[in-house]
Amino acid sequence: MKTRRLRNLLPWRRFLCLLFFTLLSFAVMGYHPGYEDDGTYLTAVKARLNPAFYPHNADFFRLEMQATVFDRAMAGFVRITGIPLAWAELLCQMFFLFAILWACHSIARRLFRSAGAQWAAVAMVAAMFTLPVAGTALLLVDQHFHPRTVASALILAAISCCLHGNGKRASLLLALSAFVHPIMAAFGASFCLLLTLALNERLYAWVSGIRAAKTNVEPGPAVVSRLGSGRRGMTLAAPLSWLFAPASPSWRAAMNMHSYYFIYKWQWYEWLGAIAPLALFYLLWRWARSRGENLLARFALATFSFGVFQQLAAFLLLTPASWIRLAPLQPMRYLHLVYFALALVAGGLMGEFVLKKSLWRWAAYLVIFNAAMLLPQEVEFPATRHLELPGLASSNDWLEAFAWIRQNTLLDAYFVCDPAYVDLPGEDSYSFRALAERSSLADAIKDSAVAAQIPSLGPIWAEQVAAEQGWGRFGAADFQRLKQRFGVDWAIVDYPAPAGLDCRWHNRTLAVCRIP
Repeated sequence: MKTRRLRNLLPWRRFLCLLFFTLLSFAVMGYHPGYEDDGTYLTAVKARLNPAFYPHNADFFRLEMQATVFDRAMAGFVRITGIPLAWAELLCQMFFLFAILWACHSIARRLFRSAGAQWAAVAMVAAMFTLPVAGTALLLVDQHFHPRTVASALILAAISCCLHGNGKRASLLLALSAFVHPIMAAFGASFCLLLTLALNERLYAWVSGIRAAKTNVEPGPAVVSRLGSGRRGMTLAAPLSWLFAPASPSWRAAMNMHSYYFIYKWQWYEWLGAIAPLALFYLLWRWARSRGENLLARFALATFSFGVFQQLAAFLLLTPASWIRLAPLQPMRYLHLVYFALALVAGGLMGEFVLKKSLWRWAAYLVIFNAAMLLPQEVEFPATRHLELPGLASSNDWLEAFAWIRQNTLLDAYFVCDPAYVDLPGEDSYSFRALAERSSLADAIKDSAVAAQIPSLGPIWAEQVAAEQGWGRFGAADFQRLKQRFGVDWAIVDYPAPAGLDCRWHNRTLAVCRIP
């Protein structure tokens, strides 16, 4: 009877531990809706919920969303549940952080014997959510609700299914991830395929040059076939017609704004961040194999093989100048999965050989790694609260201006502001469109990334940004010129505002003004 009660309690203990690490990771990484890429995703969701939003320049977020159902699914969730969007996004962020950690624990249970090592793996992944991934401009998990967070949870769950020998479920999860983030889903399918091959007894024995060691996971050729067919289906589902569009000068200008597209522009330390993990997984494979840790060895071999294969593919795609149109596929972002695997395995090994059952070591482990990741977040958002939760007034002057605009201007208002506003001190890279809920002229930073993905937007982006050059010297005549040319009728300017504008609001930094 006591044994049965203990078994009934175990799922609840697992749930509570995962909930603890979810809340801890959320507290460390922070929460910043409308930040960076959320200028596309949150804006698209709001446009789905209210079609009257964004009557101007909507292509700068709508076209990029053609390859995902994220905005439609999120808008549908809000309509069905009646939960306000701000709270719905927060709820989804927490749910998928939990799902990622649940999948990581499920993987760790297959790779490590002791419960301490398994939970140390989860703790490391939770702490490392805001770890930069080499030179890819990615974090493991973003500080806002992003489709990549959903895809990561599904892909990690698929990897767990492969380790448990359930190819059908893995294929279904990968297919679902393709609807959310096709590029990340393709990487996930590649990883799962190579992991399935590494779990094949004959193939692993041939690669290792040793007698095949039996494991509890023996997926057969059918699993490999299912994963391979799933990957082909994802490739066919992705909208790739833009790859055949000519590379215009404006598109090249937008591409050159972002060095992460070009691996030959990476710094030495970014290359170290790309190559070192692969070398570590090769060494881990050899070490784990020598110790008889069969599943850990196979997982390390699969990760190493995945990295080598994807790295060669990246060189192949990005080396010929004639293939520059493939650069927006960002093949180096395969490292996102490698870094997840690296954090998980590093944590597991720490738990196995360092932490063990020492309470003080565990306390130091949690404090050191979480504090090390918390401090950079405080530096990255100097003007903004660490947790921008719904219903709380922001301390950021720019977000205060966006809130006033959202509450006091008409839906068809068309704004212009400094084209480099997201890089200005105190702005902290928040999106005007996402948070002010109004149309705006193209900016030089974030909209250039969209123009790099969608070549047809290149000329529009270049024309609008060129018209905004010399912003710091603009007077009333310059704003009237923009109004006549593009139809903008509002401006966000430094306070005190230039003479000749009809300013309706200001704080210590900014003024919101009508253009006469």
